[in-house]
Amino acid sequence: MPPPGHRGVLEVMRFRAAFLWTVGLLYFGLGLIAAIVFSLFLPVERYDPWLKALLRFLFRLMGIPVRVKGAERVLKGRTYLFMANHVSLFDVPLLGGFLPGIVRGVEATRQSSWPLYGLAMRRMGNIPINRRNVFEAMKSLKRARSRLGQGRSLVILPEGHRTLDGNLRPFKRLPFHLAREAEVEIMPVGISGLFTLKPKHSWLIRPTPLTIAFGPPIAVEEVRRLSARELRDLTRSRIERLIERP
Repeated sequence: MPPPGHRGVLEVMRFRAAFLWTVGLLYFGLGLIAAIVFSLFLPVERYDPWLKALLRFLFRLMGIPVRVKGAERVLKGRTYLFMANHVSLFDVPLLGGFLPGIVRGVEATRQSSWPLYGLAMRRMGNIPINRRNVFEAMKSLKRARSRLGQGRSLVILPEGHRTLDGNLRPFKRLPFHLAREAEVEIMPVGISGLFTLKPKHSWLIRPTPLTIAFGPPIAVEEVRRLSARELRDLTRSRIERLIERP
């Protein structure tokens, strides 16, 4: 049984987490409704900056400072396949708010069926992928390749699942086949602080500074030259170097 002082600290942490979840989910829900409404009446070029601003304000509202490093490496007007480590439920709003330009995601199929969130993601043009069905996954990757060919950047979390201990999990190879087929630059992105903020098997939120860091992009020439396996290993090592350890 924890000592009385420790119990008091836990109660404060639980109360703070409950408050932050309430505020965050209400705000995020309103943002999803705004995204659906905007997508019905405005072109994506008009409403996307507003959605990014709403997502960035979510972190300010929850008292979570976010630092961006290496943003100058992301050139305006260039198409990228952003790849980042998968840490927390907060990956999506963080990347949505701080990745430059119009960027859409490749997400697990089950998420497209979630109430409100799934509708918003479909309206915004995110691509669902069924990792358990190779045929369906290949169809999704063809859609992703077409999107990249149209000059729209995408973000993929190549681990496929959130980390359980803060360390990078093995990377899937399919995203790197996509990069080679689309012949597009890969932009490594390292997210730091989210595992402390909210690990997978805990509902407690511990407000802590976050960092999103952009590494040197992997050029198209290198994407063409390397095999999918070599490209996977190179990208993983680049992302690993971008992650700041506590």
